[in-house]
Amino acid sequence: MWIADGWKDYEVLDASGGEKLERWGDYLLVRPDPQVIWNTPRRHKGWKQKNGHYHRSAKGGGQWEFFDLPDEWNVKYQFHGPAAEDSAEAVDAPILTFHLKPFSFKHTGLFPEQAVNWEWFSDLIRRAAKTAEKPLKILNLFAYTGGATLAAAAAGAAVTHVDASKGMVGWARENAVSSGLGEAPIRWLTDDCVKFVEREIRRGNQYDGIIMDPPSYGRGPKGEIWKIEDSIWPLLELTAQIFSDNALFFLINAYTTGLQPAVLSYMMNTAIAKRFGGHVEAGEIGLPVSESGLVLPCGASGRWQR
Repeated sequence: MWIADGWKDYEVLDASGGEKLERWGDYLLVRPDPQVIWNTPRRHKGWKQKNGHYHRSAKGGGQWEFFDLPDEWNVKYQFHGPAAEDSAEAVDAPILTFHLKPFSFKHTGLFPEQAVNWEWFSDLIRRAAKTAEKPLKILNLFAYTGGATLAAAAAGAAVTHVDASKGMVGWARENAVSSGLGEAPIRWLTDDCVKFVEREIRRGNQYDGIIMDPPSYGRGPKGEIWKIEDSIWPLLELTAQIFSDNALFFLINAYTTGLQPAVLSYMMNTAIAKRFGGHVEAGEIGLPVSESGLVLPCGASGRWQR
């Protein structure tokens, strides 16, 4: 399992009875988590001192209950990857700033477990940039509020950020400005990801790295339906056509229970590794739980690198 254990502004304090207690900067939130099927004693005092609690409805969805929580606040993430190990580079390790706010269906605008993937591909970009004649071109599909986009840009890449939601793209741009990346070479696009890739194939555009974090179900800007079990394989085959000859990496995330790491591995080996060579690995990603010392699973990721 790949564990996102480099956070200072975020922490899973405890998990029990279908919920997790989290610290987001100075604030404590209780949110549902389908992986938390155990029911252990809630000894951590934060359960009674929470600032926000998302209550899931038996009919689907749910609603927030707030206790002295601001409408919006920030958390920061500083990189701890191999490229920042010695003291000289550690001082300049990038720091990303994310705006958070509770919105529908329990989310806050950030998936902290993805930090372990940011570290991985950021290190690949930094190492490749030392000998590259121009910035690496990275494509981030289903890019949400821009965590991966900012990580890649901070590492020195030119990034194309694509998401079907205009609001999410705007939120990502705000995060970029707060992270000191307002002038970074990032293209911000509100578009259907599949149609965008199809157009890039026709245009002959290519990318050195591709990141995708597809939802289980969604709709494009014009009502296009996305269902991951039906749509992910055709999209993988399409994206393989826009890899550059010197493509560096590919990353896919899956929060759908049916897409196990072995499934991600099989798809990437078939669609990418057979054509470009390189190495494929896939596994669970997780967050450490302070109270128990265990790790909370948070989905799966598949990685290919040359």
